[in-house]
Amino acid sequence: MIFKNSKVYDVLKYLALIVFDAVGFAYSELADVWGLPYGVQIYKTCTIVSILIGTLIGISSHKYNKIEIDTDMTDDDELLEERDDE
Repeated sequence: MIFKNSKVYDVLKYLALIVFDAVGFAYSELADVWGLPYGVQIYKTCTIVSILIGTLIGISSHKYNKIEIDTDMTDDDELLEERDDE
């Protein structure tokens, strides 16, 4: 797992799914209304960062679930072997 601490994982997930997209979109729209600089650039940057964090979270989650499944299968195999021996 890339993120060993579940709090870090939860914060990054919240940032990727909500904060970066909302801030980027809001700034982009406000830049159009108020003539603020770099509206498109900030929006695209927030989107890219959100996708990057989301990808890392997805990889981390996949690795975590794979380890958990592999461990469960190993335990079941050992239990089956023990039952066969009895």
